[in-house]
Amino acid sequence: MGSEGPSVVTVYVTGFKKFHGVSENPTEVIVGNLKAFMEKRGLPKGLVLGSCTILETAGQGALGQLQKVLESAVIGREKGSSNAGQVIWVHFGVNSGATRFALENQAVNEATFRCPDELGWKPQKVPIVPSDGGITQIRETSLPVNEITKTLAKMGYDVVLSDDAGRFVCNYVYYHSLRFAEHHGIKSLFVHVPLFFTIDEEIHMHFVASLLEVLAASH
Repeated sequence: MGSEGPSVVTVYVTGFKKFHGVSENPTEVIVGNLKAFMEKRGLPKGLVLGSCTILETAGQGALGQLQKVLESAVIGREKGSSNAGQVIWVHFGVNSGATRFALENQAVNEATFRCPDELGWKPQKVPIVPSDGGITQIRETSLPVNEITKTLAKMGYDVVLSDDAGRFVCNYVYYHSLRFAEHHGIKSLFVHVPLFFTIDEEIHMHFVASLLEVLAASH
């Protein structure tokens, strides 16, 4: 194994379109600009940036798109060499009331939308995946989020570890992604970011780049 050289971490990224109450979704801007930003900054050793996708801000109605996006990473890995290394999904969502970045440790099998999603769906206390059990079922990320959060905080970022990704579309996507990751031997992380009004765009971009560097170094 050692003769093959260091393994590579391929990170696939998603953000969301604008939605009710948020006229500009920072994650759409971040994910749209990430490739160019990372090329300019220089990709860290051992990191490959896979697809950067903007998801519809919707649950059930956008599930087909989400499944295709998630599957693309596995297809990409199967086409690659035996030394394709680790695949990590990083999903970004906005928390308009937040003042800091938050790494989400888990997702809950519950969809309770405070307002309809962009396709008009407004579930209340519905299990996201009924076959998983009830709405109290939790899935946790297998990434060392505690250490990652501490490392980013030491770099000077205002970042916390969170156990509550809400019950809206962010949690919905994260739950499906964690379930998919577990079934395919890959990893998944959801990150909530504040509005650009609270933390400016440049700091957001540097934070995301630093997160990718930490993910590349932690394997």
